[in-house]
Parts: sequence; structure tokens; C-alpha cells
Amino acid sequence: MPRPRSLTHDQIAAAALAVIDRDGPAGLSMRAVGSELRMSTMALYRYVRDREQLEGLVVAGVLASAELATPPEAPWTERLTLLVERVRAAVAAHPSVVPLLLLHRHDSAASLAWGEAMLGVLTEAGFSGVQRVVAFRALLSYLIGALQVEHLGPLSGTGTVAIAGLPSADYPHLAATARDARSVPPEQEFGQGLAILLRGLECGPQPR
Repeated sequence: MPRPRSLTHDQIAAAALAVIDRDGPAGLSMRAVGSELRMSTMALYRYVRDREQLEGLVVAGVLASAELATPPEAPWTERLTLLVERVRAAVAAHPSVVPLLLLHRHDSAASLAWGEAMLGVLTEAGFSGVQRVVAFRALLSYLIGALQVEHLGPLSGTGTVAIAGLPSADYPHLAATARDARSVPPEQEFGQGLAILLRGLECGPQPR
């Protein structure tokens, strides 16, 4: 197969993302990306060392589309909401990337830049030390967990239907909640869940 004279990591990330969008994370391999780029597997090794680096490039490419600037005059809770929702929007176009987010949050420049922006807002809001750590981890945990349940276990899925059909005599709360859940769109689930978390953070850093 013909090989491009040179490749950038952005080009490789785009090819790897195309493979994941089409075949899911399990379909990602050096061979598959090489084929997408119309080059041999061995030639691709000139640019990336292994599948793990390919995964990191994919995560970086997806997250790089999330804008980091927020209105400095806006309340800090609104600024955090913007930063979190922009990542959700970036991932929504490529839901197969969700399982890779937690694995590669440390080796992606885009992920690190997003974390720096989040921590900057938290710092301006008065969080520091351990409380800043906990607040940031709470927001990160919510974001990644919410993306996982939205794309891997959505309320519109068969699991919700199955739980809604459970006998109310045995599972009154589960069955009733699942019936209500079927009418909740993903945007409402994500937005209201984030709002609950931010209202808790609005109570302010707790004494150390």
C-alpha cells in the first residue's frame, strides 16, 4: 500500500477515531489504523509505539474540540457547568471513546488543559488544598460516570424497561423509578445531576 511521506499525530488520531467510530474500541489496532491510512502496520510504527498510544491520541483528539474559555464575569458554578457540558458534547459525537476516557486522562494534553481550567475556576471560587482535590475529583467522577451510564446503559435502554416491569410488590421503588426514568431525556439527566452536585459545592469549602 502507498505510504504518506509524513504523518502528524492529528492525522493518526483522526484515522484511529474513524476505526473506533466504525468498529468500537475492540476494533482499534495498529493494523486497522494502518489500513485506514493506507499504509503498512510496520510503517505506522514509525509514528506511534503501540495501541495504547493510539488510544491516547484518540482521547486527545476528541477532547481538543472542547472550548476551555469561559466568561470571567459569570458565576463559578456556571463556568464549571460550561466546561463539563462541553466535554459531554465533544464525546457525544464519538460515544465509543467513553471507555478510554478514564484510562488516558493523564497522558492527553487536552485532558490536562481541561483539568487546569477546572481547577482554575475552583481556585477562584475559594477552594484550595484537600478541598480542591475533593471538589475536582467529584466533578471528574460525575462527568465520567454520567458519560458511561448515558452511552453504555442509557435510560432508554432495555435495562430500564426490564426494571420497570418488575413486580411492584417486591420492588416498589425500583419499578416506579424505572417507569419515571423512561421519560427522562439524556440532557435532563446529565444537567440536573450536575446541578445537584454544584449546589453541594456551593455550600463552600468545608473546614479542614
